[in-house]
Amino acid sequence: MAESRRPWRWVQATLAVIVMILAGRYLARQWEGFRTQAIDWQLSPLWLLLSVALVWTAYAILVEGWRRVVLSMQQRLSYREAARICMISNLGRYLPGKVWAIAGAAWLAGRAGVHAGVAVAAALILQALALASGLVMVAALAPGAILGLGGGARTTLVAVAAVALGALLVFVIPGLLIRLRPWLPATLRTLMPVAPAAMLAGFLANLLAWGLYGLAFQALVHGLVPDTVLGWPEATAVFATSYLVGLIAALAPGGLGPREFVFVLLLSPSLGPKLAVALAVASRLLLTVTELGASLPFLAALRRALRDS
Repeated sequence: MAESRRPWRWVQATLAVIVMILAGRYLARQWEGFRTQAIDWQLSPLWLLLSVALVWTAYAILVEGWRRVVLSMQQRLSYREAARICMISNLGRYLPGKVWAIAGAAWLAGRAGVHAGVAVAAALILQALALASGLVMVAALAPGAILGLGGGARTTLVAVAAVALGALLVFVIPGLLIRLRPWLPATLRTLMPVAPAAMLAGFLANLLAWGLYGLAFQALVHGLVPDTVLGWPEATAVFATSYLVGLIAALAPGGLGPREFVFVLLLSPSLGPKLAVALAVASRLLLTVTELGASLPFLAALRRALRDS
């Protein structure tokens, strides 16, 4: 198993290195502009609160989209349980390897009464939906965002998203799933295909969430530097592209580093390097606050349940 993961780890490490080199070279060329650019900070708490609320709304939509996928696989799962699974397992992204997010989702789903095979498959589908829908959103709104990453990073991102889309099709098309069953682990061989309507609902939920993330990023910018002009398509494309790169760069906990570098690469041409760096840091803080805020109540309840049992 460790040997089979090694090529994938090399891909992740290569993507992270490519992005960091591109960002470093760009900042080196723009150093004078970075040093002299002035930023007019004007904090607006209401806009910042709106940004947090929009992110939490996106979370709520994603939970329901994923829950419908689980229900279509002949399982029972309440919205509260689905929210608990998604919010707690999402914190696994901050551990190196990203596999902890999938393992955590599978373990929590199993505790909620979901079949072990369905729990693992649903956790994988959760990640695949995010990757495939994110690339579709960026390609539709601002394909230049992907082109701006450079050849190696762009190719890796597109290839991984294509694999994610193919994995989703495997779970939808009965013939493909049946043919692959002999090569699947024992816990996955009894899986039933996901209803196309449920998978489509999950995909659309992810698209809507990406759009809300873009609005949240716009609100964040307006709450920090209101004179800065940033359109929704650009805000959504920059957020989605950087998030996807951070998701793929599994060696970086929470995508820390590669995600911020992509922010800088994509925003510097229009906003300047210093403001791009500042907004990359602000966006990281926003996601950290929203993820912790959404998961802490569920973590407290899980701790009590484990202690009582």
